[in-house]
Amino acid sequence: MKQISFILFSVLIAFSTALPVFAQEEVNVYSARKEKLIKPLLDEFTEATGIKVNLLTGKADALLKRLETEGPNTHADVLITVDAGRLDRAKKMQLLSTINSSKLNQAIPENLRDRDGQWYGLSLRSRPIMYAKGRGRVKKENLSSYEDLADPKWKGRICIRSSSNIYNQSLVASMIVANGEEKTEQWAEGLVANMARSPKGGDRDQIKAVAAGQCDIAVANTYYLGKMLKGKDKDQRRAAKRVEIFWPNQDDRGAHVNVSGAGVVAASQNRDNAVKLLEYLVSPEAQGWYARVNFEYPVHADVKPSRLLRQWGEFKADQLNLTELGENNPIAVKVMDRAGWK
Repeated sequence: MKQISFILFSVLIAFSTALPVFAQEEVNVYSARKEKLIKPLLDEFTEATGIKVNLLTGKADALLKRLETEGPNTHADVLITVDAGRLDRAKKMQLLSTINSSKLNQAIPENLRDRDGQWYGLSLRSRPIMYAKGRGRVKKENLSSYEDLADPKWKGRICIRSSSNIYNQSLVASMIVANGEEKTEQWAEGLVANMARSPKGGDRDQIKAVAAGQCDIAVANTYYLGKMLKGKDKDQRRAAKRVEIFWPNQDDRGAHVNVSGAGVVAASQNRDNAVKLLEYLVSPEAQGWYARVNFEYPVHADVKPSRLLRQWGEFKADQLNLTELGENNPIAVKVMDRAGWK
């Protein structure tokens, strides 16, 4: 036991000493987005401002735990993570602080930022219905809404991720706001009854399952389809070409949307630089890069989506303030659990 403890202690010391020594003109970022999806923008920010960016990447929930553990001693200034549900979780954990920036408020629509100004959306994604293209498996005219996925006509035909997935939790939270807890639970029960298989894998796996004929319908985030279509994996490209996007709820509230976003860490020692970085990330230049490289929709109204996303057509998006996704997350989790959504 002493030997194991010594090894663990040595590893922790080695890791801590590997952290950079922070200077005045810098900003330290904890990011749940992979390095290749954020570092080019951070490098451009440094070139434009002279402010050095120190980047640490990791899993979203692990970064929240790390910030909680580090407390006031954290080196972090900015937290970048995915899904409004996680951003609200960081807020409830008192890891973020209120930002007062007219640039952020002007660039980002009110529904895509925290009501209290503690986090802001950086890029937008939707979670529509994806269905089998051709071969008569699904008639587009039979699709209409998320609610319709509970109809018995789809029995054994739907693939979707598990209830532990934050993207699904946020989708259910949006339905609770729209329809109430009781009706949403009834819907979830119907959805579970219509699943072609027990939930497993990520969004790409749901799309591949549709392409392989294991199910006819999937619910997945748009940027996963974009990555599959434009990626190097031939099998994934082939699978992605076999599905079509359907934008649900176009006759009422609109398709469910969510964001990747960021906030200034409560214990930040470089607050001014942190705000400057967030302001840069919503600039037209940065937003255009996001749209081209990560197949996400810009949050800045003056920036057009990439050519691929434009090919999917315009759609009506749910205008729900995304703060409500986090506020209703605990209820959504209970609803999914009671409905038997594994």
